[in-house]
Amino acid sequence: MRKRTAIPLLTALFLGLITLLFWKSPPISSTTSPSDSPPALEPPAVPAPRLSDLAPPPDWSELDAWQEKITRREFIEMMDSVFTVSPAWREWFVVGTDQVEVKTAEAEAPYVLRFSKAPDTSGPRYWRSAGELPAAPAGRPLEGLRIAIDPGHIGGKWAKIEERWFQVGDGKPVREGSMTLEVAKMLKPMLESLGADVTLVRTANEPVTNYRPESLMSEALDRSIDSPRKLAERLFYRTAEIRARGDKVNHEIKPDLVLCLHFNAEGWGDPLLPRLVTNNHFHLILNGAYMDGEVTLEDQRFEIMRKIVERIHPEEAALATSMAAAFVEKTQLPPYLYEPNSRRAVNIDNNPYLWARNLLANRLYRCPVVFLEPYVMNSEEVHARVQLGDYEGLREVAGKPRPSIFKEYAESVTKGLSDYYQAQRAD
Repeated sequence: MRKRTAIPLLTALFLGLITLLFWKSPPISSTTSPSDSPPALEPPAVPAPRLSDLAPPPDWSELDAWQEKITRREFIEMMDSVFTVSPAWREWFVVGTDQVEVKTAEAEAPYVLRFSKAPDTSGPRYWRSAGELPAAPAGRPLEGLRIAIDPGHIGGKWAKIEERWFQVGDGKPVREGSMTLEVAKMLKPMLESLGADVTLVRTANEPVTNYRPESLMSEALDRSIDSPRKLAERLFYRTAEIRARGDKVNHEIKPDLVLCLHFNAEGWGDPLLPRLVTNNHFHLILNGAYMDGEVTLEDQRFEIMRKIVERIHPEEAALATSMAAAFVEKTQLPPYLYEPNSRRAVNIDNNPYLWARNLLANRLYRCPVVFLEPYVMNSEEVHARVQLGDYEGLREVAGKPRPSIFKEYAESVTKGLSDYYQAQRAD
């Protein structure tokens, strides 16, 4: 019985196979529904631009208002003497006779900025130069000037994570973020007494950003093999925090200038057994000296362009020159000198106290930034002064009568700004 049923079954299978081999699908008519159609091919994806950590893609159209505002000569001079450290920038900025083409994301057209025949300083920026301010009343050279004070770092309980903390024996811990906030709170009323409108970017030893290291762990895990926790912490205090401050400065405060307050330091090794040094020095940092690798990042090329078309550097350099002179007069601090032919810093105007560097804060803040680096925190003399805290009058430190280091800092900044605006404001 099995033999009699096997033949029809094999025959049916054979006929079915023949049918499949010669079957042709009916043509798709104009009435065929989209669901019956083969899927359309996706267009090739445009590669994402290469960006700095946590940076949003730039909106190049924001520069359109600056078309035909800057000359070719101005542009090249700024790029060569301030904003870059080598001719490699020309791979990304193609300078023609009448325009510069800035490379954007791969497979997209470059951004084109047309040059002007003559300098034109008009444009939609939120800050005002000293020459654009109205005349000030006697004794109030900062009248109407909008100033943002940015106390560097965070301090408080965050100082150890930031690696801005050390302690000598049973002495007071040195926390840079806490010290800069103390200076900021002294400085604010001093500047207000001269007519300035002053806002602190932070008012406590707490972050401005809503991010925390834990919320950045996934970002860190994507890129770190050895120590994702350390990377998450750095993304928190070095990147997310500064970007949050940048948003606050650019979209809420909108000042005429930002004062970034810092204390300098040299390597101290173990923060519980720190190395104290005899060196002490001071310098100011302006935006510039973008290294070759940094120029390859699209957001940084965009920020270079914004700095140049808004002509931030000339005002920044003039402010810093006045500030340096005031600090030297009050503190007698020598300059900090970068190594010759440094690939991370550019000297400005042959002034040993003025150096261009590409820091996140002075890159993101869209106005002149005076970034101060006075005093070496782990120098023997400065450490002794910090241990004394704030006080009135003079006390002997290292054989010399010294004021409170916090007051000296605030008074030096006040003098530098007062001298500059007194001389530069319109009569």
